[in-house]
Amino acid sequence: MQSSREHRDDSIPADGDTATTESAFHLAQAIRSGRRTSRRVVDEHIEILRRRPELGAVAQDRFATALAEADAADRAITAAAEDQTLPPLLGVPFTVKESIPVADMPYTGGLVSRRGVRSESDAVAVARLRAAGAIVIAVTNTAELCLGIESYNAVYGRTTNPYDRARVAGGSSGGEGAAVGAGAVPFGVGADTGGSIRIPAFFCGVFGHKPTPGLVPSTEQIPSLTAYSGAESDAMETIGPLARRAADLMPLVRIMADVDNAVLPDPASVDLDGRPVVVPDGSTYLRPISAELAAARDRAVQVLADAGGEVRHVPLPGLRRAAQFYLFELRRHAGTSVGELFDLFAESPYRGRRPAWTRAHSPQLKLAIIGDRLAGVLPDVAQRRISAAGDALAAEIDDAIGDGVLVHPPFPRPAPRHNGTLARPWLFGGAAVFNLLGLPVTQVPLGLDRRGLPLGTQVVGAPGNDHVTIAAALEIERRLGGWVPPRAG
Repeated sequence: MQSSREHRDDSIPADGDTATTESAFHLAQAIRSGRRTSRRVVDEHIEILRRRPELGAVAQDRFATALAEADAADRAITAAAEDQTLPPLLGVPFTVKESIPVADMPYTGGLVSRRGVRSESDAVAVARLRAAGAIVIAVTNTAELCLGIESYNAVYGRTTNPYDRARVAGGSSGGEGAAVGAGAVPFGVGADTGGSIRIPAFFCGVFGHKPTPGLVPSTEQIPSLTAYSGAESDAMETIGPLARRAADLMPLVRIMADVDNAVLPDPASVDLDGRPVVVPDGSTYLRPISAELAAARDRAVQVLADAGGEVRHVPLPGLRRAAQFYLFELRRHAGTSVGELFDLFAESPYRGRRPAWTRAHSPQLKLAIIGDRLAGVLPDVAQRRISAAGDALAAEIDDAIGDGVLVHPPFPRPAPRHNGTLARPWLFGGAAVFNLLGLPVTQVPLGLDRRGLPLGTQVVGAPGNDHVTIAAALEIERRLGGWVPPRAG
């Protein structure tokens, strides 16, 4: 068996590849060494977004400012003393979900009531990336109030999939998925409270990582459960990266979390030999996983088995009710209803007017508000049964994973057509359940299906084992190839 250390650099493309296929840290190295300029790197990435306006990925750009910052980065490198330490991401472009604050950029969360609101400062995670030298080129589109699998709102419109414009890019970090998947940035910053990093990463064919809760500050995002529950942190929400190369995930998380190797060990130190590789047995969704997706998952499992992992097929029938458990707990964690959250984040007061669902603009938010109200009137006995069943599933998954990983797709099929997820909340349960359980998860691309749509799977680990899930992602990428740039890009 080969260790992760032996193959870590294999995921980095050769110098002859274009800047728009390389990893962020490889680009940073090339910029520092003078083999590339930040100006050229930033401009090449911006050009993809300019060429592909149909993506609808950008909520607002800062192209001119970003190019000026790239010029400043190049001057700093030229002027640096030979022994001077430069920021690790100096001159590398990235994007940020619009619901996460970026100074002097829109900060609406897709809410019409917040149109025109701009952030006065950066979110902590964004500030840390910018201090590391990275350059924000745009903020990206999201679902209205960030509640939905489809990134659509009445402020910015619809985001489309970079592999097929008739299909969704996912949500709620759909603009991030589309931008990274199209090759327009090497990485982006998303937020995940119910699959909002992993589902867009899956649909758009890239890597995504939901860190262990509490590692990356997340209270500034719209909506933040933590901000309105009164807790210091919430196990269900986190901010994390989407990236086209697995090698970027851990260093990005370390920067955003402001921690070192002692807290987040190097994935290269992970030996997969003897670790459990859990595959949920039988049907875990209300509809079967597509045959091509199941075959891709099995290929990923075989890669981990070849690396010494001990594959275990474990019946987890409770996963079929994961969305129900999640929606029940979401309301409890938030300390309020979805309709109240809609009003709380509005710039103009709504209280005392017509019901919130009639004021939402996207069909998926209307349905979320209605569904949440129905969940809120369940009899106490039904609520206790749902809670007990959720606790039982959590214990089963915890016992099954141990110090290993669980491999499970975040969605039962590749990216559906627009509006294909409406009134089907059970579809996202396979991603949201791991927010409920507070587990780190890495989304791994697994090539394309016969229609040219991305395939992929989640790799789930125990709390604090982010390095283990990322090590598995690196091994799978090395063997199966990882991100495949879309033809239209």
